[in-house]
Amino acid sequence: MTWLINKFQDLLDLFSHLDFLASLALRLYLAPVFWVAGMAKAGGLSHFFSLEGMKELFTGHAFADFAAWLGSLGLPYPELLAYLAALTEIFGAIFLLVGFAVRWISIPLMVTMVVAMTTVHWGNGWQFIADPGSAFASSNLGPLQLEDASGASERLDAARQLLQAHGKYDWLTEKGEFTIVNNGVEMAVTYLIMLLSLFFLGAGKFFSVDYWIHRKKRRPYIEQKMEKKRLKKLKKAGYTPDPVNDNTQELEPREPSFDVDAQSDPDEPPTRI
Repeated sequence: MTWLINKFQDLLDLFSHLDFLASLALRLYLAPVFWVAGMAKAGGLSHFFSLEGMKELFTGHAFADFAAWLGSLGLPYPELLAYLAALTEIFGAIFLLVGFAVRWISIPLMVTMVVAMTTVHWGNGWQFIADPGSAFASSNLGPLQLEDASGASERLDAARQLLQAHGKYDWLTEKGEFTIVNNGVEMAVTYLIMLLSLFFLGAGKFFSVDYWIHRKKRRPYIEQKMEKKRLKKLKKAGYTPDPVNDNTQELEPREPSFDVDAQSDPDEPPTRI
C-alpha cells in the first residue's frame, strides 16, 4: 500500500513543472478586474477607445465624483488618493497582464484592497450578495455563523411575490435570478488573497516579462550572490579557496595547526587546536 501511495505521489509531483499555470491564471483573472475598476474611477471606461473618451480621463464627472466620495469618507487629500487609486489599478492591470514587476505591483494593489475593505465594505459584513445559505451566513454552521442574512432573504421573497403578482416575472428572470447586493468584504478579501498568492508565487515561467528578465539579467547576479554565500560558509567551516584557481573551483581544506610545545610526552601524537 505504501508503495502505491508513493508512486501516486510521484505522479502528482510531476505537475510541479506546470506550477507557472497557477500564476498565469491569477494574472489573467485579476487583470480585467483592475482595468475596469481603474478606468471607471478615471472616468474613461465607456469611451476609452475614442478620442473624446481619452480626453475625459481624470477630467470628467466620474473622476470628480470619485474624489468627492473619498472626501466624504473623511480621507485626507481625496483628489491625490483618487489619482493614486485609479493609476494603481490601471497600470496594475497592464503589469499583471504581461507579467511585469508582478511582486512589486501586488503591494500597492493589496493596499487598495485593504483600504476598500476598511472604508467601504467593512460595515456591510462579509457577503457581497446576501444569501442565507452561503458560507459564514448559514445557520448550519451553528456558533461559527458570522452574520445573519435572513432579513435580506425576507425582503427578497417579498419582492419576488410582488413581481409575480403584478409584473412579467418570467421575462424579468429570463436572464437570471434577482438578488440583493450586500456589498460586504467578500470580493475584496478574495482579490487580496489572490494578490497575496501572486506576491509569493511571482509572475510564473515562460508567459511573463519577469521570467525573461530574470533569465537575462537577474540570474547572473543571483548566481554570483549564491556563490559568495557558499564561499563564506566554507570559510567558516575551515576551508579556503585555492589561490591558483578562481573562486568557482573546488576548495581545499586548510592544514591543521598543532601546538607541539604543549605536549607532555614527545612520543604521543600532537594535539590539534
